[in-house]
Amino acid sequence: MEPEGINHLGFPFSISNSAPPRRPICPNCARPSPVCLCHTLPAQPIPTTTQVIILHHPHEAQHKLSTTPILTRCLANSTAITGRRLRQGLSPLLDQSPPAIYLFPSTPASPAVNLSQLVDEPIWSKRAPLVLIVFDATWKHAKEMVRASEGFLGNFAKRVCLDCDEGVSGGSIYDSELILRKEPFGGCVSTMEAVARTLGVLEPNGPEIEGKLIGVLKEMVRLQAGYLKPMKPRPKLLKKDKEEKHRDESGSY
Repeated sequence: MEPEGINHLGFPFSISNSAPPRRPICPNCARPSPVCLCHTLPAQPIPTTTQVIILHHPHEAQHKLSTTPILTRCLANSTAITGRRLRQGLSPLLDQSPPAIYLFPSTPASPAVNLSQLVDEPIWSKRAPLVLIVFDATWKHAKEMVRASEGFLGNFAKRVCLDCDEGVSGGSIYDSELILRKEPFGGCVSTMEAVARTLGVLEPNGPEIEGKLIGVLKEMVRLQAGYLKPMKPRPKLLKKDKEEKHRDESGSY
């Protein structure tokens, strides 16, 4: 029997203690059933010579659009660590100071080598298996995580960046009409796409691995897009775009 109460008119009514039903979750990919990705995930995790380590910010780990859980299901040699910085004792592999690179854009204080130029670096010429380290977080948190981790990483890892442009407004994954997550500037990509592009260079069968990961990511975006409202561009970026368009039309620089 459910407990009863009395409403404002003096009539009894039942009080239900049951919580609202939750959406069914797929036990394999851990995503809600309507956006299940099992049909597009590799039948077996993809083997790589590169070991991928993802430092997953605690806030990002709870975000429904985080690509890290899907990425670790796709790659056999991948590990996600929830935390805010890398340090001694957190990863047995990193404690061994292996040949490693970590992805993050270049800054004057901490210059980075472009991924396309990595083949000219001594760390690449040895052709030894590398450890790829990535940071999964918002742009603000990722910068904090990198700064906090560089004292440790500086002993063995090299900073590498994808091509990006801080002067260009960021878009969405694949710049679809529906912006899922706004990036801070042009060239920024999701964690999964960044790993895919990097493995495309590092691995002997890189293009094949990159294609498989991008295919999963595209399907994730396609399914998720049906359940999200379009995100309006940021007002500051709209104003900047209008100013640039006016300057181009007037011919002034």
